[in-house]
Amino acid sequence: MKTLAKTINNHSTLAVHGGRRPNPYHAIAEPIVQTATYRFENTADLCDYKNAYMLGMADGRLEYGRYGNPTVAAVEARLAALEGADDAILYASGMAAITSVLLSMLSSGSHIILMGECYRRTREFCLHFLKRLGVACDQVATNDFDALQQTIRPETRLLLAEIPTNPYLRVLDVEQFAAIARQHKIKTLLDATFATPINLRPLEWGIDLVVHSASKYLGGHNDLLAGVVAGEAGLIASLRGPLGVLGGVPDPQNAALLLRGVKTLALRVERQNHNGLHVARFLNVHPKIERVWYPGLETHPDHEIATRLMSGFGGVVSFTLRGGLEETSRFIDALEIIQLATSLGGTESLIIQPALMSYYELDSEERLALGIPDNLVRLSLGIEDSDDLIGDLAQALTKV
Repeated sequence: MKTLAKTINNHSTLAVHGGRRPNPYHAIAEPIVQTATYRFENTADLCDYKNAYMLGMADGRLEYGRYGNPTVAAVEARLAALEGADDAILYASGMAAITSVLLSMLSSGSHIILMGECYRRTREFCLHFLKRLGVACDQVATNDFDALQQTIRPETRLLLAEIPTNPYLRVLDVEQFAAIARQHKIKTLLDATFATPINLRPLEWGIDLVVHSASKYLGGHNDLLAGVVAGEAGLIASLRGPLGVLGGVPDPQNAALLLRGVKTLALRVERQNHNGLHVARFLNVHPKIERVWYPGLETHPDHEIATRLMSGFGGVVSFTLRGGLEETSRFIDALEIIQLATSLGGTESLIIQPALMSYYELDSEERLALGIPDNLVRLSLGIEDSDDLIGDLAQALTKV
């Protein structure tokens, strides 16, 4: 197989060919290697492998499915190329990626800082699970770098943030965030699930590790669970060993689905960027909408930062209706094209009312204390025609 030109930087080409490697079948589609273990010819073959492995020269030879798989390795190479990273690790889910990295990098007595609103399960793991292990955690507001500087301790080992955040789509000034981390010799981990490597490549701005829930935009079809972490070779190597112990390994069938989905990533994100901006502009002037959060709007608090850092503003739009819990539910129930379902980044447009989808067990006052009013809506745009989506939103708003 011809070597892929190293000068290729176009996202569409990288999504299809990045990290391309030969396979013994000369197949265009990456073969699915559906096995849990690997055969050795004899004891001498096993010993040769072990010796090569200890020297870091195993050359793709594998022993057991928890330590590697050729289909998974093909996905890792593709995603590393898309992020401009040396290497990447695929995990069974986005949360498996987050928790594995944190457990691998933090130890009792260390300290982590979350910047801005984080995915609630990430926040729960940091504030509760890590606390049991003797790891302290603090949280500061997005882009409040004075507070960040004051919160850093000698034992701070990691700064964790998301871009854009969920659900208010705050956009971190990644450049300043990374500079502060370097000043204090602290590693950074950025969850860029909402941004995708099409709209933002955080490693180019000085971030150490970038993580994605690959179940979202990377897979793109709402049919798989996976997570990925990408970064510098040595740092990724330090995380690969613990994965074999923690066990959050991906399935080769899911890896094959992910690789197929990634090939159309640039095309899908281009349409979702378009749909996001057009829908946000429609909602922003609608009399029944109270407020819209979308980085592509000048009214968004981080519009300038998003314009400077990102090549597109994404397919998620959050907004509040003029009404309460019941009116908001009535609007969602009246939609015909857009479907009520959690997740985001797929080909279908999905919508949720966070008060009921994610925070149902809390009462209204408790939700509001967490920044989740009853009339908040998160809309993830798919690849449908924007006029059809706007028409669906318009007819549903007449029911409120």
